[in-house]
Amino acid sequence: MGHNHDHNCAHENETRSKIVVFITAITMVLEIFFGYWTNSMALLADGWHMASHVFALGLSWLAYFIARKYADSKKYTFDRKKLLSLSGFINAIALLIVAVLISVESVSKLFNPLEIMFREAMIVAVIGLFVNILSAYILHGGRKDDNNIRAAYFHVLADALTSIGAIAALTAGIIWNIQWLDRVIGLVGALVITKWALSLIWSSGKDLVDFNVKT
Repeated sequence: MGHNHDHNCAHENETRSKIVVFITAITMVLEIFFGYWTNSMALLADGWHMASHVFALGLSWLAYFIARKYADSKKYTFDRKKLLSLSGFINAIALLIVAVLISVESVSKLFNPLEIMFREAMIVAVIGLFVNILSAYILHGGRKDDNNIRAAYFHVLADALTSIGAIAALTAGIIWNIQWLDRVIGLVGALVITKWALSLIWSSGKDLVDFNVKT
């Protein structure tokens, strides 16, 4: 009975993760595309930040999929934790590169500003925030003792905070035509991505080399 209950919960969480991955990925593409088109670094940073979480959410989905597919396999054995750690480590390196590119672009546009299409960017930013709230609602119904679904839930909440920052910068632009704040928010977004990437490198690296404190 307990085994079936755990299996059903895992299958339910896999479905939740899959839904969130798809809607988040679509929103990510929209934000990155319109970030470039409208010259909004805040929206672009939010899009790339969302990309990092699409990958993380994808890993959560993959974990459930592999565990379900090979749970009773007599042919294959694997360490799911190390698989996810390796993917996370590679993803973190890519994130650092993205953070550097966003920083360079933001600084460049601070000194060589282009006219920002605030209203168009705002529409996409609001859609992004709505998707984050919807995703959080979907994931919040997952089992509370499942750290995988909890991690996905916190990733989505972090995205929502970045979206709020982008909306604040764009709102200031619409009301007071403040151009530089958008670039500053872009830099802040790059710092958030960097912090998250360094944290992921440290945690995934420890898992990969089995780094533990001696007792």
